[in-house]
Amino acid sequence: MTQAPTQDSERPASAEVRRYRHLNPVWTGLIALTTVVCIALAINQLLNLQFFAGVVLIESRYLFLLIAALLPFVFIVFPASGKSPYDRVPWYDGVLFVLALGAFLAYAWYAEQMADEAWQFSPPDYIVPVTLLVWLLLLEAVRRAGGFAIFVVVLVISLYPLYAGSMPFPFKGLAFSFPNTAAYHSLSEESLLGVPMKAFANIVMGFLVFGAALQHTGAGKFFMDFAFALLGHVRGGPAKVAIFSSGLLGSVSGSVTTNILTTGALTIPAMKRLGFSARYAGGVEACASTGGVLMPPIMGATAFVMATFLNVEYLDVAIAAAIPSLLYFFGLFVAIDAYSARHGLRGMSRDELPKLKRAILDGWQYIFVFAFLIYMLAILQQEILAPYIATVVLIVINQMRKHSRWGWSDVTGFIHTTGILFIELIGILAGIGLVVGALIMTGMAGTFTNDLIVLAGNNGFVLLLTGALASFILGMGLTITAAYILLAVVLAPGVVKLGFDPMAVHLFLMYWGMLSFITPPVAVGAYVAASLAKTDGMGTGFEAMRLGAIIYFIPFFFVLNPALIFHGSWGEIFFVTLTAFIGVVLIAASLQGYLIGVGTLAGSALSWIARVVLLIAGFLFALPGGKHTGIPQFELTIAAIVTAAIGIVAGFAHVRRYGGTVDTVAQP
Repeated sequence: MTQAPTQDSERPASAEVRRYRHLNPVWTGLIALTTVVCIALAINQLLNLQFFAGVVLIESRYLFLLIAALLPFVFIVFPASGKSPYDRVPWYDGVLFVLALGAFLAYAWYAEQMADEAWQFSPPDYIVPVTLLVWLLLLEAVRRAGGFAIFVVVLVISLYPLYAGSMPFPFKGLAFSFPNTAAYHSLSEESLLGVPMKAFANIVMGFLVFGAALQHTGAGKFFMDFAFALLGHVRGGPAKVAIFSSGLLGSVSGSVTTNILTTGALTIPAMKRLGFSARYAGGVEACASTGGVLMPPIMGATAFVMATFLNVEYLDVAIAAAIPSLLYFFGLFVAIDAYSARHGLRGMSRDELPKLKRAILDGWQYIFVFAFLIYMLAILQQEILAPYIATVVLIVINQMRKHSRWGWSDVTGFIHTTGILFIELIGILAGIGLVVGALIMTGMAGTFTNDLIVLAGNNGFVLLLTGALASFILGMGLTITAAYILLAVVLAPGVVKLGFDPMAVHLFLMYWGMLSFITPPVAVGAYVAASLAKTDGMGTGFEAMRLGAIIYFIPFFFVLNPALIFHGSWGEIFFVTLTAFIGVVLIAASLQGYLIGVGTLAGSALSWIARVVLLIAGFLFALPGGKHTGIPQFELTIAAIVTAAIGIVAGFAHVRRYGGTVDTVAQP
């Protein structure tokens, strides 16, 4: 989920930031009207209201109508290139708008006939040119909404049915003609109308509306005030505020970049003022904002697509992500605490911080609406309706409060933001659907899985490492959602076939795609944070890697033992979670050179011995036992306790002999 621009924003200074076109009131009004119509259409379909006139839409017609309403606006909102007009809609984009609108309205009109006569396999002659046109429109839409990297991936793989028959093993698949491929892509429920589009239409839209409502009612300010009031005064306060606030905001926005720009604008200057280096401050914010994508209750579009792939409730995905996300943020928290203790970094003065009571009184409605949303999801099990009802509750409460009450401009701003979110995401997901369709059409979705297992020698660990590397590389150039979908089709079935938990495998792939935001050479999150910290992006990326080293191992922990995603007995879940948290503390202490209760571990050979032993102990604690590791959990824990004791004794010996000195912090 991404932040939409306001309509009164100034013209960007360079083509690099000219992402959204500045629209006149006519186009803005059309987007607002379309947004309202789409929300009404979704509610009508989800509640089976039959338009209060007994009219029922089959699913394909409903999806085609949504695409017809939203996808043409991709050519209006996003300029074709940096040289395209920014303050007006050129004639060629108007032509693309009309062509897309006409094509998808025609598809909606013929939806029943398509289903009855299986047009995706044998289309009438007069439809073939339309399917070719739609394919081209989808490619251009994904290029504008998702960027050049995702366009290249979609282009190459969507063309795959044309050359699959001439590919070598293990990439050889069924070959199809150009017209048949175009028809399958634009008409099939496995391609354009496949999993990504169904997830968008049935679940994602409601949570986009809810996220936009939170943004426009001031949730971001509440999260920041609450975090500063709670943690701003403690050791390394602003850095810990970044973790807490970014986790809260990221769970709502689902966008790493938006998260950094929102919370980092306050936390990064505060960190620098208290003595954190610019690189470290940027690295903290990049790590914290990246983790927000994994934080329930709202985890961005990827989680909803995952629920559709696995055919489970979204709540199941959110619950499964709870412990891994807590481990992620806990790992960052203890690493920052150790760093702050070692370098003598204190918190902020209470006089310059918001008061906790005042923050809660000003923003209690957000706590209430989150609790209400969780109640709707967990108790009433109304995941489709929950975000819509929660949005209404939030807006009603907001209008009852004089200081936050919306005026007409606030209403139109909320609708416009929601519309831009719809348009951008449908442009990306429609293109990604072609990737899924191509793999299913050629049979590669099934056969490639078996081929990978053979190539890996039936070794699940090899496939896991392959998945981590592939997800990481794809995450550099694609969105997290796009990278996840590609691997969920190609790689996940093979790993699951070797005995790994399906939910754990899919979360594993999502997690590793997410980590590319903080890892050089791309490290988009680190570069955005570096721009706020006024330092170099590459250095910030390496600082983020060092700070968040523990988080690279967490996905292996939960995929090796599903108890960490609540798949197991309560006793097993409690024990494995407890040892994982202990392990994270010891690993962070080793990497940062400071152990709580012992002191600074630096400056002698003995301190390095202590840190290495603590690192081993941490991994022994955090590594789950069971069938995949072949070691009983009890034996791992005993070994971890003995190893940790040796490391702690070595640490005390170092401190007694050399003293737990406080290092000097390098200034920005």
